[in-house]
Amino acid sequence: MGILGKIFTWWDGATIGTLLNSAATGVHVGTDAQGNKYYRAKKRNPAGHPFAGMERRWVIYNGANDASRVPAEWHGWLHNSYDGVPESHLPPARIWEADYTPNATGTAAAYKPAGALERGGKRAAATGDYEAWSPDGAH
Repeated sequence: MGILGKIFTWWDGATIGTLLNSAATGVHVGTDAQGNKYYRAKKRNPAGHPFAGMERRWVIYNGANDASRVPAEWHGWLHNSYDGVPESHLPPARIWEADYTPNATGTAAAYKPAGALERGGKRAAATGDYEAWSPDGAH
């Protein structure tokens, strides 16, 4: 992405303003397996603020800004569920745990069930366990 893209686009990584603000007002606390970087504010919210005493935390995505790319352990940290970085709260990985898969909504890889317009709009006929509602009570 060119310099103009970094100045004006926010949906594919951070803008230059966000990067400068993060460097000036934040402290980098960690990076997840996908390369997303996590920050906390140098100062806590002042008295009188709705979240007084809590610190502001944020993520700068490595690539597209998609909240589904934040792992569960970092999601908890972002929402002030605990103070320490996630590595200090993680249990050992289980053999059955699946790797991250991106959210495919709006892409060619999105799930399209039978009856979806993209699959012809045809679906199986309703079975006898369904009875349509009518306002006058007639069937």
